[in-house]
Amino acid sequence: MDVLFIAAEAWPFAKTGGLGDVAGSLPAALKARGVNVRVIMPLYSTIAKEYKSQFKLRDEFKVNLSWRSQYCGLKEFQHQGIHYYFIDNEYYFKRDRLYGYGDDDERFAFFCRAVLKSLRRMDDFRPDILHCHDWHTALIPFIVRNSYARRAFYFPIKTLFTIHNLYYQGRFGGDVFDRVLGWAGHGDWWEQLEYYGDINYMKGALLTADAISTVSPSYAAEIQTEAYGQGLDGVLRYRSQALSGILNGIDERFFDPALDPALVSWYTEPAGKAENKAALQEEMGLPVQAKTPLLCVVSRLVEPKGIDLLDPILEELLREEVQLAVLGTGEREYENIFKYYAEHYPDNCAFCYNYDEDLAHRIYAGADIILIPSRFEPCGLTQMIAMRYGTVPLVRETGGLKDTVAAYDPADGSGNGFSFKNYNPAELLDTIRGALAVYREQPAAWAALARQAMDSHFDWERSAAAYMGLYKKIVFE
Repeated sequence: MDVLFIAAEAWPFAKTGGLGDVAGSLPAALKARGVNVRVIMPLYSTIAKEYKSQFKLRDEFKVNLSWRSQYCGLKEFQHQGIHYYFIDNEYYFKRDRLYGYGDDDERFAFFCRAVLKSLRRMDDFRPDILHCHDWHTALIPFIVRNSYARRAFYFPIKTLFTIHNLYYQGRFGGDVFDRVLGWAGHGDWWEQLEYYGDINYMKGALLTADAISTVSPSYAAEIQTEAYGQGLDGVLRYRSQALSGILNGIDERFFDPALDPALVSWYTEPAGKAENKAALQEEMGLPVQAKTPLLCVVSRLVEPKGIDLLDPILEELLREEVQLAVLGTGEREYENIFKYYAEHYPDNCAFCYNYDEDLAHRIYAGADIILIPSRFEPCGLTQMIAMRYGTVPLVRETGGLKDTVAAYDPADGSGNGFSFKNYNPAELLDTIRGALAVYREQPAAWAALARQAMDSHFDWERSAAAYMGLYKKIVFE
């Protein structure tokens, strides 16, 4: 089984969120199960020089976008046993960040076409499956089905499209259909991409991929409803037989409190968090108080993450004997919320808005509770990582959060976290206070709960096995 992972980011080369973690970790788990998996992604200027200096040029060619003919370099590199390819074009990828530019429609249309042209330049590798991740790669299944299906080289190749977050769909003005893609005259193609007068890259993939997956079973069910379908629920219901939900995992070797080089003290039991908590409080400028419950948020600060639930309750919460450490960047209005509370409650709230991977690990190790009140969450890796470090998650019951966090039951002590159902700040505050009561009043029960969180394993083995089954179904059935 030969599989090409196609993603806009992959750790350790580029990462903004869970997509980068998945594309950086899942290939190794698949390889361990006998899959010949390789990865292709853009060659961003932000990739560390220590890696870029080792990339080797494999080929150079032109890629057409409507009237444009753009340079493309195909580079390659072996990292930890995985073969990586990089699409090189400085006009599109020499930027300060990965996404968020006015020409993202053109940048990732170029990437998709460049990937398809690159397939003929890989010599010893011809994939059975193109495993495409999120909207940045969504034109690939569409082009394979509509344009390349009668070409002998591409005809046997199957496509799998994985939705990491339906909120981001690659929706652009209708003029992109001709101005960027050069498809004027293809009325049937327009209908597959059209979305209220715009074009929607992800819609095209959902209609044309041989199979569709998303990153948790609960999310796979949710996105077929109007409440969570982001306007594409009808398309997803139409393709429901091709849709499956496979829970993501984490690299437990990378997130290991017994070996993590970012920590001030290694540990294997929840009691070992104490030294890390004191160090984190000092690092974040909070009073070093062992008994004060330390809550944390490690997140992109965007609307789906539930920041608007925290805002109305934070002032009331921070007047109590609690501390809050926040790490994340995102939309200015949400950054300003935490800047305000850090300024007005300096002994209770600290905010770092320059994302730092090592600091994130120290927060996981030092905090007592992590807050994840998401409006929706396709899978969520944060709660899995936090539990690995013995930090108890407090989440809203949605998507992968629902699939991974079992609510604490005081009757028998079972569970690995706390959860609430309805999306409102009062219910969030009540759940936080319930968790704080256990922390303050029942230390033995809290220690057992933290231990149960640490024992909740989410490595990639289960996910890799599920993907293996899906790959075989796509190719052989």
